[in-house]
This record gives sequence, structure tokens and C-alpha cells, in this order.
Amino acid sequence: MQKIYLLVPLAPLAGALLSGLLCRKISNRVAHSLTILLMLVSFAGAVAVFRDVLDGNYFNGALYTWLESESAHFEVGFLIDQLSATMMLVVTFVSLMVHIYTIGYMHGDPGYNRFFSYISLFTFSMLMLVMSNNFLQLFFGWEAVGLVSYLLIGFWYTRPTAIYANLKAFMVNRVGDFGFLLGIALVLMYFGTLDYAKVFEQASTLAGNTIEIIPGHAWSLITVTCILLFIGAMGKSAQFPLHVWLPDSMEGPTPISALIHAATMVTAGIFMVARMSPLFELSQTALSFVLVIGAITTFFMALIAMTQFDIKRVVAYSTLSQLGYMTMALGASAYSAAMFHLVTHAFFKAVLFLGAGSVIIAMHHEQDMRKMGGLRKYLPVTYVTMLIGAWANAGLPPFAGFFSKDTIIEAVHAAQAAGVPGASFALVAALGAVFAGGFYSFRLVFFAFHGKERFETHPDHGHAHGEQAHDEHGHGGVPHESPLVVTIPLILLAIPSVCAGWLIGSVVFGEYFGSSIFIGSDHGGMAKLAEEFHGVVPMIIHSFTTLPFALALAGAGTAFYLYIVKPDLPAVLRQKFGFIVRILDDKYGLDRLYSWVFSGGARSLGGGLWRIGDIAIIDGFFVNGSAKVIGWASTVIRQFQSGYIYHYAFAMIIGILLLLSLLLGSSF
Repeated sequence: MQKIYLLVPLAPLAGALLSGLLCRKISNRVAHSLTILLMLVSFAGAVAVFRDVLDGNYFNGALYTWLESESAHFEVGFLIDQLSATMMLVVTFVSLMVHIYTIGYMHGDPGYNRFFSYISLFTFSMLMLVMSNNFLQLFFGWEAVGLVSYLLIGFWYTRPTAIYANLKAFMVNRVGDFGFLLGIALVLMYFGTLDYAKVFEQASTLAGNTIEIIPGHAWSLITVTCILLFIGAMGKSAQFPLHVWLPDSMEGPTPISALIHAATMVTAGIFMVARMSPLFELSQTALSFVLVIGAITTFFMALIAMTQFDIKRVVAYSTLSQLGYMTMALGASAYSAAMFHLVTHAFFKAVLFLGAGSVIIAMHHEQDMRKMGGLRKYLPVTYVTMLIGAWANAGLPPFAGFFSKDTIIEAVHAAQAAGVPGASFALVAALGAVFAGGFYSFRLVFFAFHGKERFETHPDHGHAHGEQAHDEHGHGGVPHESPLVVTIPLILLAIPSVCAGWLIGSVVFGEYFGSSIFIGSDHGGMAKLAEEFHGVVPMIIHSFTTLPFALALAGAGTAFYLYIVKPDLPAVLRQKFGFIVRILDDKYGLDRLYSWVFSGGARSLGGGLWRIGDIAIIDGFFVNGSAKVIGWASTVIRQFQSGYIYHYAFAMIIGILLLLSLLLGSSF
């Protein structure tokens, strides 16, 4: 099986290298055929690995030793268990669907081959991350997905907004990655190894160790390490306050939105914390920190999604909120529920992003929902799949999102009952986000697909599908359904969006994850929920009497009333509650704050160092100052070089007198 383990990440890497290095020499058809074929090979390998793991076969070993330093070994190795196999399957499947979808979406784009190279390279990076068995390889995959996301978000590099967005994503992630690197450094310093298994073996023995970050103040080693590692997750998984990069990343092509925000980059932090469960379970402080950060992200990002008009940004803020749910589950020690929501979310969020892309194609790259309406009769397949995605995203039964979302809320409720710090706040935030989720999910559907048609039609001049190739009006003819290469991935992703949640019994409450996830004996919330679980159908029936169902239904009903029954009312409400709407549209002012404090502060600091350090000290004192000293000295010395013999004779006499004085003075 080791050859198959290698085949899974190396197949997309080969596709990336071939389509990238030969992008100017091979045709578009060859490029996409090659990368999709190799992506299919990777997916088939992931399926084989997944089946092998289900049979009870695991692997943990090094494949290559990169460096040895005293007792520390820096290696490339794989850890194949239930956790990594699940991620491999989801990543390769969603990536394969995105590859196929890209044929239709990027048709006619001048960077077509380059785009396929990037998305294959991105898949390779993510696979290396989830398959790693040590922190070194984890960090390699971590940084690689960040680098490739920079390339993908700024794919259309002629757009100033795209360049701004990819720089913003890159810089914000560097903040999180700095904390992540410090956490890895603490692991190496105190554990003496970067191998997961060896670190986890020593974790309980080092649980009582403390370090002094501030002299005289002792901090728990495990707590500090876990919080630093989680800061990395806050960047990659876009948790408050490092979430600001993700909405702006919508400047990249829509397939990237689905790939980055559904199953790959943004879920890396969730996967990492689940993998590090043996460490996090030793620190209640770290878990509470994770819980509160997730709660803030869940609720406050859902509020922003309620006011957005850009169809992709609605889905982007929805992603932030759903990632907050996963983070809350991690903080409540419900790792299996977090991973299950990661999987279900990957499917229905990919449907929403790719469906939004299908709408954008039909609307000739208009993204403002105020210029849509009545699209369901023109885009029947896209409409049905988007409705499925919205239903699952809202967490309504019996679709996939319902099972994972409700389980997370129940886990947080169990944590509250157990007295976990921050759990009460998290529960209130989660319930508030349920209403908001039902509202913004169906608001998107009703606003874009129902009601009167708000778009204009112009003669279609045969423009290509690529976003770079739209006409100056942004429209072209009557909207029509997207080609099969777009709709088939939508249908294939909509199927698990409906039924993936039905596996909750074995995945979340069974022994599916086995030893790949560790839960401490004092965190028994999930065990209690497992005792109360009696099957999928009873869970669905019971949900009709619960508060989350009522809130989600109320959110959906509110959206129906505002955008179907009273379509003129939303504009009135926006005007009446203008102050709140402005706060939400301004994204709580965090972008401006960061621009003023960090960007502006960095520019001010740089300007001050330039004026004082460069101009005044270096140029003024050292460079110009030394020149002035030499100039003054040369002016004085020049007086002795007059050309008159009697001046030289006088200087010689003076010099002899000085020498005699020195000699006579030393003799006495």
C-alpha cells in the first residue's frame, strides 16, 4: 500500500508540473485531460486507501529522512488512519469535481493551462498536509497551501483588487503562521521530536511543566503550545480576528472559491486541531479559548452574510460561520462532530460555490443579486442543486448539514452542562447563528432565483465563459443553463449533500475514528450523546420539537416573507436600520482598523526609520558627516602645501623642535 500512499499526492503533483511547465506548448484540451486523469488516479488511490483503513490497516512511518540534528529527526512520512483517510477522500473527490467544472468555467481564459496547474498543485499541498506524520511535513503542507492560494486568489493579476486580495490573504496568514511556527518550536524544544506519535506519548508526562513567557509568571507548557498552534489554525481556517482575508479572496475564479473554501485550505486548521487532540485534551484553557473564538466567528460572520448582495460573498461569509461551528465543536471536545461537519460542509458548500459560479456564467459574470431574479426557469439544474445546498447549509432535516450542525449544538450544550468555561456564550452564539443561517441561505435562493427578473438582456456576441472575456455591459442575451461540465459536478456534489449526514451513527457516535482522535476521561459529552442516539429517523423526528429547528425554520420563513411575499420590504428595513446595516456592511470596521493600525502603522514606522535612520543617521552622520570631516581636515592640511620654500623650512624647524621636546621630555 505504500506505493498507493505515494501515488495519491504525487499524481496531482505530476499533473501540476506537466501542465505548468508545458503550458505554452500543449493545448487546453491536453492540459485539462492530463490533470483530470491524474486527479482521477489520485481519487482512485484515496478510495483504495480508505477501504484499506476500514479493514483495520493503518500506517505510520517515515519515507525519507531529510535532516538529523542530535536526537531530532526531520523526516517525510505518512500517518494513514481514519482521520487522514477521510480527509484524503474528501479532498480528492471535491478537487476532481472542481477540475471538471473548471473546463466550462474557465473556457477561453488566456491562463487556462496555468490555472489547471495551480489547482493540481494546491491539491498536492493539501494531501501532503493531511497525510503527514510529523510537524515538519505538516508545516510544509501548511505553507504550500498558503503559497498556492496566493497564486490562485491573484490569478487575474491585471486586476488591482485581485492583487490586493492575494496580498491580504498572504499577510494575514503569515500572522497566524508565525504563532504556528512558535508552537512547533516549543514542541521540538521540550519534546525533542517532531513525530506525532512520540509527542503524544510524552504529552501526559509534560502536562505539569510550566514556562515563563513573562519573567515571574508561570504558564502551562501544553496550554501555550496548543494556543500557539491554534493561532495558526485561526489564520488558515479564517477564525476571528484573522478571518478578514477570506471574503476578499472571492476575487479569484469561482472554482478556487469552491476548492479553497469547501474542502481544502480553510479546513486545514480544523483537521490540525483534531489531529492534535491528545495535546488539546490536556488543557481546558486552550479548549475554552478555541470554543469562544469559534462562537464569535459563527455568530458575527452569519450576521454579515445576511446583508451582502454579492452572491459569492454571501457564500463566503457562510463559510466563515460554518467554520465557526467546527471550531466550537473542537473546543467542546466533540472532534468527531467537527470532522463530520467538515465533511458534510465540503459537499454542500462546494455545491453553493459552484452553483454561484453557474449563475455568474449565465449572467455573463454579474455577481450582484440585485441584478438577478427569476432565474429558476432559465437555470433549472443550477436552481435545484443550489436549493439543496441552501437547505443543507441552513441545517434543516433531512439533509447532511442538519445532522452535523445539530450534533455540534448538542455537544456545546453538554459542555455547558459540564461547566466548561465559555460554553454558555458559545451556545447562545450558535443558536443565534442558526436563525441567521436559515435566513441568509434561503435569502440567496429567493433573491436570485425567484421574484421578478431584474436583469437586462443584450444581444449575445458569443463571448467566452472566462471571467476575463465578458462584454462591457456585463450581460449578453437571455440567461441559459450552464454546460454539462458545470452541471454534472453540481449534481454529483448535491447527492452527498443530501445523504452524507445519514452516516452519523457510525461516524460520530460509533467507533469510526477509533484511536485517531483522543478524548479525555473528564470530557464525556460525546459519550453521553452517543447513549441518547437511537438512529437517523428518530433524530429527524425529534428535531421537529427542538429550538434549533424552530430557529432555522424561522430564518427561512423570514427570508420567504421578505423576498417573496413582501419584496419591497427589505429596502425599507435597510433604511430603517441603517446604522446596524452600515456596521455589517463595514464588516465591524476590522478592515479599516487593521489598515490603520497595522498597514498604516507599518508605513509610519517605515517612514520614521527612513527619515531618522536613513537620512539623518546613515546619510547625514556617517556618509555626509564623514565627507564633511574629511573636507575640513583637507582644508586645514592644504594650508601647509603653499609651494613656498620658507613655509616648508618653517614647518621643518617646528617639527624638529617638537621632536626634540618629546625626546628631552622622555629622558627626564
